[in-house]
Amino acid sequence: MSTLPRLVPPCSPEAPELRALREEVREFLDDQRAAGAFTPHVDCWISAWDEEFTAALAIRGWLGLTVPEEYGGHGKSFLHRYVVTEELLAAGAPVAAHWVGDRQIAPSLLKYGTEGQRHAFLPGIVRGERFFAIGMSEPDSGSDLASARTRAVRVEDGWRITGTKVWTSGAHRSHALMLLARTSPVDPEHRHAGLSQFIVDLDSPGLTISPIHWMNGEHHFNEVSLDEVFVPDDRVFGEIGNGWKQVTSELGFERSGPERTLSTFPVLAGLADRMGRGELPADPALGRLVARITGARQMSAAVAGQLQRHLPADVAAAVVKVLGTTTEGDIADLADLHCDDTTDPGFRDLVQTAVDHRPGFTIRGGTNEILRGVIARELGLR
Repeated sequence: MSTLPRLVPPCSPEAPELRALREEVREFLDDQRAAGAFTPHVDCWISAWDEEFTAALAIRGWLGLTVPEEYGGHGKSFLHRYVVTEELLAAGAPVAAHWVGDRQIAPSLLKYGTEGQRHAFLPGIVRGERFFAIGMSEPDSGSDLASARTRAVRVEDGWRITGTKVWTSGAHRSHALMLLARTSPVDPEHRHAGLSQFIVDLDSPGLTISPIHWMNGEHHFNEVSLDEVFVPDDRVFGEIGNGWKQVTSELGFERSGPERTLSTFPVLAGLADRMGRGELPADPALGRLVARITGARQMSAAVAGQLQRHLPADVAAAVVKVLGTTTEGDIADLADLHCDDTTDPGFRDLVQTAVDHRPGFTIRGGTNEILRGVIARELGLR
C-alpha cells in the first residue's frame, strides 16, 4: 500500500456550520481591533500573552472546544477548534496565555490523564484561568528528547525530580509544567524506554525559573531548574515508563497546527496589501509564498480531520511542520527585502520582529532536520 495516505490525509470541504463559526470569529476580531484591544503580532501564539483577551475568548466558548461537557468543555470537533485557532493566528491575536493548555495539555489529559487530573485541570483550561508550560528540551540535547537527563526518583507517596529544562515558553506566567523525566537508567538498546511524565506545580519548593532573553530583549523562554522537587503520585501523568509514546502523541498536536504555517501571516497580509496599493513594487515571489501557504494550510486542515477520526497523524504532522515553518521564514525574508526607511513604522516593526524570530521557526517542536528523518523513515528511505 502506498505511504502517501499517511503523508497526505484526505481533506473534506468546510461544512456550513464551520463557515458560520469562522465568520463569527472574524467579526469578533474586527471589533477587538477596532476597540484597540490588540495590534497584530508575529508569533502571537508564543510571544503575545494577554489574559484578558484569553478570558474574552473563554466567555464566547472558544477555549476547550474539543473538551467533553462533563469536564466543563464544549464537546465540539477538532475542526471547530481548527477554524477558531486559524482565524486567531491569521489576525495575529494575543493567544499565548492559553495556547499550550488548550492545544496540547487538554487533549493529552483526555487521552492519558486520570479522572482526578481531568477534573482538576480541564475546567480551568476551558475558563482560561489555568495556564501550562511544557518541559521537554534540555541543555546540550537539541531535539533528542530520548537523551533526557532529568531524573525522577521514587520516594514515599511520590517522586523527587532533579534536572534542568530549557526553552520553556511562558513558565514564568504559568501554573503547571508538563515535564518529561527519566525514571529508570538509560538502556543503550532501547533509548526511548524508561521515560515518564509528571504534572509539576511551578511554585513547588526547589523549582527555579530563570529568564532566557532574546537578543531584542523579549522574554518568553525560560530555563527551569528542579532540585529534588517533590511530585505526589496523583501527578504522575499516564504510565510510568510510557513517556516516549505519550510525548510523541502530544507532538502530533503540536507540529500540525496552523501555528506552524501562520506565525508570519500578518506580515504576508501586510505585504500583499502594500503591493496591491502600489506602495511596494510588485514581486512574483509573493504569489509563490501565497501558493505555499495555501498548500500547507490544506495539509494542516487535513491533519485536524485525521485527529478527529482518531487516526495516526504523527508523520503527516511532521510534513506540515517542515513545509509550514520553512514558508514562515521565507515570508519574513521577502518582507525584509522590501522594507526600508520609507516603510511605515508599524509594518517595519512587524517585519523586524519576524526576522528576529525567524531562526526559531524550524527548530521549535523538533528541528526540521529531525523531522525529515521521520518522513524518510515512513517512505522507507532509511
